[in-house]
Amino acid sequence: MTESLASRPGAIILARHGEPAISRKVILTASEYARFWADYETRGLLSGQSPPPLLTSSAAGAGVMISSIRPRAIESALAVDATRDFAREPILIEAPLPPPPFPPWVRLSPKIWGFLSRFWWWFFNHHAGQESRVQAEARADQAAQMLIARAEAGQDVVVLAHGFFNFMIGRALKGRGWRMTASEGFRYWSTRRFELD
Repeated sequence: MTESLASRPGAIILARHGEPAISRKVILTASEYARFWADYETRGLLSGQSPPPLLTSSAAGAGVMISSIRPRAIESALAVDATRDFAREPILIEAPLPPPPFPPWVRLSPKIWGFLSRFWWWFFNHHAGQESRVQAEARADQAAQMLIARAEAGQDVVVLAHGFFNFMIGRALKGRGWRMTASEGFRYWSTRRFELD
């Protein structure tokens, strides 16, 4: 007997938030970058942005929309569709970015600090007492299971969250048999679509 479309789970669309209202045109020490990142985590969106048509159409056709609890994710969800209710889930926050303990004479841009911090966190388990990679991977697996449970009703699920943690959720979805069927990469407002094979 052929499985009906109604019995298949919906797609899971992982979207990155829009551009936050914080300038990256600075040069920072490691400790300054740690403060920069803490500030970044509290910021909403830079004004004047509009979500791209693909994201708004995906959300319009979705049965469920969810965001992280960070202001930039909540404001992104509101920008996508201010008329609908959506859950705000702490499990979807970004993985931490503690900078490696470089001496204070090393001054770099936030973009380079972000790359180095993620590299040290991912490959060398540098977490400075924050969430470790292993802990974040377990959280991503729990988030993937939560999203799958919502998609099992047969409706698409749109997630407004964060670039790297969305990547981790994507890995967890693939580990559960879901396939990425479309990707716009990881830039602001980009989407990656997952469907169950």
